[in-house]
Amino acid sequence: MPAAPDAESFVHLRGRRFAYRDSGGPGPPLLALHGHFGRGRIFAPLAGALSGRYRVVALDQRGHGLSDNGGDFTPEAYVEDAAAFLRTLDLGPAAVLGHSMGGAVAYLLAERHPALVSALVVADMTVRNHEPETHPVLDVTAWPRRAASRAALRAAIEAHGIPDAGYFMDSAVEYADGWGLLFDTGDMMASQRAFTGDFSARWAASRQPALLLRAGESFVLTRGTAQWMADVRPGTLFAELAGCGHWLYADDPEGFARAVGGFLDTLRIEEADSTTS
Repeated sequence: MPAAPDAESFVHLRGRRFAYRDSGGPGPPLLALHGHFGRGRIFAPLAGALSGRYRVVALDQRGHGLSDNGGDFTPEAYVEDAAAFLRTLDLGPAAVLGHSMGGAVAYLLAERHPALVSALVVADMTVRNHEPETHPVLDVTAWPRRAASRAALRAAIEAHGIPDAGYFMDSAVEYADGWGLLFDTGDMMASQRAFTGDFSARWAASRQPALLLRAGESFVLTRGTAQWMADVRPGTLFAELAGCGHWLYADDPEGFARAVGGFLDTLRIEEADSTTS
């Protein structure tokens, strides 16, 4: 039985401990992968909106949330973690949703392990993750290790040029020596640098049906690149959530859930029609 949807479960994969949240239920599985600095619980509103239709399983990726820190932060390491997770929980083939860096892991997983991925949802992630297209590395080297309170930690992060640290504060916890973040800033610098580059060829190499969601006010995925991604890869739908910033699942949770659920529903209808025709 999966854990309660508001609690983490744990699994050991490839010599590391990983945390995840499993909404349970009878529906087909949807593996949800967060972006840099995030954690699986950001998908709790989506899991609630899709309850009874889809089983949302959200992984804390390596170095994030309650999963182990340290080690290798190459895209390949993330991809093999996700593949091992799907196999260990016997979830594949599954639809895979990824936001930001998690979107890159999702489409690289689809290319590397096509038998494990039935469909893709890529939320506000580019394949041209380099300057001047975007700014792929947020310098967090000077962020505080500890602060006296949660409010002080947030203020210290925002003092480094972050207008609203709410996203990062989802990883704030109280330690014995004060408030700090679950992720290690050195790990995050290594991970961001490892994902810098052009992944166009690997994006175009997979063939699962896909939905590419762009935030209308994105600073990561330009409209031109999004349209190119949709055009170059067969079976890719492109949609935009107007008025949303990069964290579109939080800016418009209802619209995000409608887009994701509607896409997956359509695929299920098409699959049912094909089996009865």
